[in-house]
Amino acid sequence: MSDRFSNNMEIRDKIRGFYRGENRRTAWFITMVMIVFIGSWLFGSGNTLILWVKQGRELKRQERQIEEYRRQIEAMDGSIDQRETDLDTLEKFAREQYKFAVPGEDVYIIE
Repeated sequence: MSDRFSNNMEIRDKIRGFYRGENRRTAWFITMVMIVFIGSWLFGSGNTLILWVKQGRELKRQERQIEEYRRQIEAMDGSIDQRETDLDTLEKFAREQYKFAVPGEDVYIIE
């Protein structure tokens, strides 16, 4: 544990020496350039990290929506297949949805 603490102190002393030594102007210049670069990458206009995150979320939302539409399409295909093969189901669907009736039959529509 003490080795780790002494290593941290050594690293901190080296960094302080770098910013206070003879090359301090270069160190501060590099630091400022990096701050500007990282700030523009995070918050600047155009292709930024925040935009990437938003677009990633939108992509996931749209993928979930596509899966939901696929499930609905499969359910509708099953319903269509059932109506094509079973005449009783087709008749029930036509009566309920389109108010079809057999000639001479009384139909009461309750809404």
